[in-house]
Amino acid sequence: MPRPRNLRRIGSRPEVTYFKPAGVRMMDLEEINLKIDEWESIRLTDFLEMEQTEASKKMGISQPTFHRLLKLARKKLTEAIIKGKAICVEGGNFE
Repeated sequence: MPRPRNLRRIGSRPEVTYFKPAGVRMMDLEEINLKIDEWESIRLTDFLEMEQTEASKKMGISQPTFHRLLKLARKKLTEAIIKGKAICVEGGNFE
């Protein structure tokens, strides 16, 4: 049985939680779910320009775990941009 995941600390919640390509009807869109902890990893490294070690401490997780989280978040964002999918920011394992 796997051990329970540690809660990740989030500095702030996103003000906007849904993004969609312009000119595409909602009913025609596929959606990608970006979890709030993934959003936080992007915010800390790409927006606030923190080093991964500093950002991982801020979130209360190890640097390798932070790296995996950041890599997954960037992959989801890239897929949404390349394939024209909507991005919904919700859920995740955080406090």
